[in-house]
Amino acid sequence: MTNLLSQLKQHSIIVADTGDFESIRKYQPRDATTNPSLLLKAAQMPEYHEVVDRVLAEAKQGSAPASKMLQVVLDKLAVAFGLEILKIVSHRVSTEVDARLSFDLQGSIEKARTLIGYYEKAGISKERILIKVASTWEGIQAARQLTREGIHCNLTLLFSFAQAVACAEAGVQLVSPFVGRILDWYKKSAGRDYPPAEDPGAMSVTRIYNYYKNYGYKTEVMGASFRNVGEILQLAGSDLLTISPTLLEELQKTSGTVARKLSAEIAAASKEPKIALDEKTFRWMHNEDQMATEKLSEGIRLFAADTVKLEKFIAQKLQA
Repeated sequence: MTNLLSQLKQHSIIVADTGDFESIRKYQPRDATTNPSLLLKAAQMPEYHEVVDRVLAEAKQGSAPASKMLQVVLDKLAVAFGLEILKIVSHRVSTEVDARLSFDLQGSIEKARTLIGYYEKAGISKERILIKVASTWEGIQAARQLTREGIHCNLTLLFSFAQAVACAEAGVQLVSPFVGRILDWYKKSAGRDYPPAEDPGAMSVTRIYNYYKNYGYKTEVMGASFRNVGEILQLAGSDLLTISPTLLEELQKTSGTVARKLSAEIAAASKEPKIALDEKTFRWMHNEDQMATEKLSEGIRLFAADTVKLEKFIAQKLQA
């Protein structure tokens, strides 16, 4: 009997949710995703000091003014980790726009162009890059414009159905619904745990997947932020699943069978009516979802806080 990870790969594309190169090599995912929290962790690991030092040296030799130096280093560091990951994975890496730009449409667009520019200067086609943007109204509209420019986007911090519909209507490449964080909220709110079949996060992704497949949207669905293997198996068949090294290890060490839970054929049985969202309808519909409203704002704050920590870490290195 084969392990759960190898079977899961038959139903969904597996993505490593880490900035740790060795973990990516070990589990052989097709893609990898990073975020400010993962970059902060990786940048502080002794085995990656060489990457950090190289970026710092290049930045100091560059022409960036002192006032822009820290931002240039942060952008180039994110790209440097992405470049190392692309040496390992066969397809794409996701690189995230600063969470503090989550409500800045033009700022998000300009940051995405900057990151893509660094990748292209390093000889990497933008086909291999997903720019991660928060699923705020402004982030979604930024992604709409970037998509028109041929820049593929991964819409992150997605918790509500309104966010998912708006992303599909914007024609973005991929969405990352945060399964585990949805579960966290409901566990705290209800004061109880949920079995996999009733997991609110897995049910949310199932609804999004079925809606996309029923109405012919090309946007890919990638379940993210998992808390346990049960959640992951509930979404076998999702276009992609991005999984932490800890859970990849558990899947690899566990034997058993994996049944496909999501497919276009199964989706056809769902009866979700099609909706269209302008800005005010989106904002109201999202606001009516207390969980999504709270988790989106919390997620932005947490990513922003880790970006600030990374800035302080890099600032100390620059001054050394």
